[in-house]
Amino acid sequence: MTLDTHWTLTDWRTAYADGARPQDLLGALRDRLDSERGDPAWISILDAAQLAERLQALDALRANGGIEGLPLYGIPLAVKDNIDVAGLPTTCACPEFAYTPTASASAVARLEAAGAIVIGKTNLDQFATGLVGVRSPYGAVPNAFDARFIAGGSSSGSASVVARGLLPLALGTDTAGSGRVPAGHNNLVGLKPTRGRVSNHGLVPACRTLDCITVLGLTVADAYLALRVMGGFDAADPYSRRQPAHAPGLPPRPVLAVPDKPEWFGDDAARSLYQAALARLEASGVQLKPIDFTPLFEVAALLYDGPWVAERYAAIENLMRERPEAVHPVVRAIVEQARGKSAIDAFKAEYRRMALARVAEQLMAGIDGLLVPTAPTIHTIDEVEADPVALNSRMGVYTNFVNLLDWSAIALPAGIRAGGDKAGLPFGITVIMPAWHEARLVEFGQRWQALAPWALGNSQRPLPPHATERTPLAADLEGRLLVAVVGAHLSGMPLNWQLVERGATLVESSTTSSDYRLFALAETQPRKPGLLRVEAGAGHPIAVELWAMPVEHFGSFVALIPAPLGIGSLLLADGRSVKGFICEPFALGQAEDITHFGGWRAYLSSIAP
Repeated sequence: MTLDTHWTLTDWRTAYADGARPQDLLGALRDRLDSERGDPAWISILDAAQLAERLQALDALRANGGIEGLPLYGIPLAVKDNIDVAGLPTTCACPEFAYTPTASASAVARLEAAGAIVIGKTNLDQFATGLVGVRSPYGAVPNAFDARFIAGGSSSGSASVVARGLLPLALGTDTAGSGRVPAGHNNLVGLKPTRGRVSNHGLVPACRTLDCITVLGLTVADAYLALRVMGGFDAADPYSRRQPAHAPGLPPRPVLAVPDKPEWFGDDAARSLYQAALARLEASGVQLKPIDFTPLFEVAALLYDGPWVAERYAAIENLMRERPEAVHPVVRAIVEQARGKSAIDAFKAEYRRMALARVAEQLMAGIDGLLVPTAPTIHTIDEVEADPVALNSRMGVYTNFVNLLDWSAIALPAGIRAGGDKAGLPFGITVIMPAWHEARLVEFGQRWQALAPWALGNSQRPLPPHATERTPLAADLEGRLLVAVVGAHLSGMPLNWQLVERGATLVESSTTSSDYRLFALAETQPRKPGLLRVEAGAGHPIAVELWAMPVEHFGSFVALIPAPLGIGSLLLADGRSVKGFICEPFALGQAEDITHFGGWRAYLSSIAP
């Protein structure tokens, strides 16, 4: 099978199902990238030996649990070069800062454990300081649609390689919009989660209290899957947080606030596309409410004009003290502002932030979210080089306040400019909601994707049919419970009928957290496994299916479950807690430990005649 560009995750899975091997497809991809050395989107790429090692590790994962427990099996991934990947240098776009980590960042490790393979590290505004993608000694990253224009930053390289269809997913980071602005400039989905939902362990911080690892993808579903895989509490990150209960689903007629006086900096084409997006949404039933964004802009001003710049200085303090000339001049000028900030300034700014947060909460009352342009305009690389600070600030008008207010957001494609000096360049919209509303954001994104489908990246390839089908989300489960099944109730297994006759529907395949062990119980008919939670680090992710069951039928289902099995709360790999099968420990004395298979299907395959 020949490797093509602009493949979604479904395209990659289909290729493997049709007999393609990761060795062939990923080998061809690596060779293609290696032949294009000098591409400013990349800082480092795996060599052939490094890829072979990773493919060997992927084979071991498959042998232990089969493909069913690897939702990202053989998927190539790019990682912004301020996030650690074992064996590849972390430079933060500063060669003098570079080091080579022996372990991957927690978020990367979770993606790798799900079968993804990091192909290389991508360029960025140095130390993730910028929204333009030109502040790097490795070169300015051009826009995927028109090389004269900026790609946006700081996750410029990650956006470029996905928009050009080299791979389906890339990690970026977002402190002031660095994962959303480049998505908007390159016709991509940019998903910025709640602070602390994804571990920052292994991330070189920009502002440690605000940073988020983000996903850039071609479709909403692809980005959301990556987020769910890499999300979850991590004790190694002091700012990691446990996810609370899911927010309720998006109502059929959501109310979204829009800026009453949007600023376009003369970009009439962007204004026209935004107005067209609003009209399309209103026609679909969305209610729009113009509001004054002044309090939000005041919050945004705190990020660069206030003492939070001191966090950027703290992240590279030794380099700034010992080798300041190694830092990009524009970045250095920004970071050096920290020298004039005091602890008193920091506390005063925090008091002001909290006061503005109360005002922002009132703005959010009675609405479901904010709908804004991802960026109000775009500039050429030459224009930004000539006026690096003022034009950079324009990119963050509608992004800078989000992290300071602990909100979540999704950037979505919203058309291609049709006229003027920016003709042919993408425009994007962003929906902003409170913390932990990622499922709602994704639900809106899927609605928009069906309402206004876009071509994939910078290609002419339309969204494939599967991309416009709504993926069942926890937000869709009103009146239903998610039940995780691990053995005889799996699809096609002897007791699956007990779920089906109660109106339960399959939502997704997933895995438990790594704190479980699986046993084949003795003398059970039909054969059944037992799932036991163990101490942290003593288990392994176990493949499960999540079924949505009407609440009114849950009791009759539980009544059918014989001892030593029962229903309890299971912790999934993405941090969610759901109801699922557990086993009383007394029954495991004569049971066979089958944890290493990673799931019941893989175990049954091993003993089949």
